[in-house]
Amino acid sequence: MSTTTTKTSQDPVWLVTGTSSGFGLALAKEALSRSHTVIATSRSTSSTGMVTLASLGAITLALDVTASDDVLSGIIAEAASLVPGGRITHVVNCPGYILEGAVEETTQEEVRNVFETNVFGCVNVARAVVGKLRETKGVLVNLGSLGSWSSGGGTKFAVSGLTEGLADELKPFGIRVCCVEPGYTRTPFLAEGGGHRAKAKRMERYDVLGFREGLNAYNGQQPGDVDRCAVAMVDVLTGTGMAEGKEIPVRLVLGSDCVEVVRNKCESTLKLVDEWETVSKYADGQQ
Repeated sequence: MSTTTTKTSQDPVWLVTGTSSGFGLALAKEALSRSHTVIATSRSTSSTGMVTLASLGAITLALDVTASDDVLSGIIAEAASLVPGGRITHVVNCPGYILEGAVEETTQEEVRNVFETNVFGCVNVARAVVGKLRETKGVLVNLGSLGSWSSGGGTKFAVSGLTEGLADELKPFGIRVCCVEPGYTRTPFLAEGGGHRAKAKRMERYDVLGFREGLNAYNGQQPGDVDRCAVAMVDVLTGTGMAEGKEIPVRLVLGSDCVEVVRNKCESTLKLVDEWETVSKYADGQQ
């Protein structure tokens, strides 16, 4: 981590959602270690993670990404009022959880709820903060995952598509938009009782897929280190360190496992396009 320095009026001011644990907590700690201003938010400010961030100098606020537009706008206005000049330069959406199960195993309510948090939560926050980011020509970040490049990641696939669309939509205003997509990383995300696994009804017919066993086996064995991910994220999103002189990418994959999955996905997609090119072009109208 970087050496602590004196804050200036040009230093980044981060507003991070989902900072009670995992990526949000690690990112907030890393930004604080660089003497950046951090507004850390979570549904509750009383969790161990939020108390720790407050002790490190973060401004902590309660924020539910599924709240109404009026409520979210009020919280963003309050957050801005707590920092000099009302500046917010970086907004990072980190909340999310897994709905473990095949489609047939899930209920309509479970699916709606996971999309409400993982996808519409990003939309809600973006809508509330875009005005502030226009003022600072800031950075908007959504946390995706390796799941957006592989099967079984419906909400994260949606987050990646949403983020790419926002990048085009907000570019004329000088706002940079990025979807950070980590591979399997050691956080409480997969842990039983960690608050990040929804319970769907289990059908034995899907045991052959092995995804439940895979998640259980991976818990605690993930190759990614969340603190190193946080260092990379702050570097890339501020154009410093290992990202000195580089533009913020619209998609940033983190972890060797994610690099491999993305490369394989791109190769298989190109192969599919080549295989069906004749049929695809047949759909064109006669010239």
